[in-house]
Amino acid sequence: MNQASGSGSQGSTNEERLIELAKSKPEGISNENIKQQIPDLPLEELAVIINKCLKNGSLELFKTKDKLLYKYKDSSKKTTVRGADNEEKIVYKIIEEAGNKGIWIRDIRFKSNLNMTQLNKVLKSLETKKLIKAVKSVSASKKKVYMLYDLEADSSVTGGAWYQDQDFESEFVDVLNQQCYRFLKQKSDEANSMGGGPLLARNRSYATASDVHKFISELGISKISLSVDDIESILYTVVLDNNAERIVATNGSFLYRAVSHFVPTPGIVKTTCGICPIVNRCADTGLINPKVCNYFTEWLQ
Repeated sequence: MNQASGSGSQGSTNEERLIELAKSKPEGISNENIKQQIPDLPLEELAVIINKCLKNGSLELFKTKDKLLYKYKDSSKKTTVRGADNEEKIVYKIIEEAGNKGIWIRDIRFKSNLNMTQLNKVLKSLETKKLIKAVKSVSASKKKVYMLYDLEADSSVTGGAWYQDQDFESEFVDVLNQQCYRFLKQKSDEANSMGGGPLLARNRSYATASDVHKFISELGISKISLSVDDIESILYTVVLDNNAERIVATNGSFLYRAVSHFVPTPGIVKTTCGICPIVNRCADTGLINPKVCNYFTEWLQ
């Protein structure tokens, strides 16, 4: 019972430390700032605390020059819109509450109880003052959502890194898919060349999404900043293409390894491999492999 209480107290302390850090930097704090100022804060706990603060409104998420920043927001202070009438204040408050996912004009009209003519006038005024902005949603070509001007739209609205002006960047995704597979294949080839048997070579050939993310970043093929989660989603497409396999590591994260294309069963069972009693021990490296197999050589001849 005491241990649980102590854990909760430590979590609360770390949250307070993060808030105090954000207060000390009105321009915003980045993940790098947090790691430098609070180095003893585990990444898993940091993610939980940030999500909690974003949800309760004590922190706001902004994006400046491809860098994410967290800014402190004093929830005790009421939102004020200078030079605005009551209708503008009402609409602004509704949009503010929607956060970075935005709100559709129909929902604003329903909540504000304004007619369409009044609402359009208010929205235009707030946009002119750069208090709000309209963002096109990938879920519907003609649908726009409104959010506060300084907010970075959620990926569910913009489509994330794979969309540009509502258009899915299929060629960009294909290039990333090919480069991710290229990295995994190179790692697999290097592991096989080092020898040591098939099991050791197999273990050496696995890579994390962070490994692949570093490789893609160093290539410089992306004009936008890609996250590890973005690369993780691309790696999953490599798995779906049967060019890689994915396993779960002991820490719960995923590991990826390049694999050869599957050979249709009817073809393989016609070869000597189909009836080989030690086929499960055969691999690209080690004492048992196709290159030194007399039975396979005879069958080919």
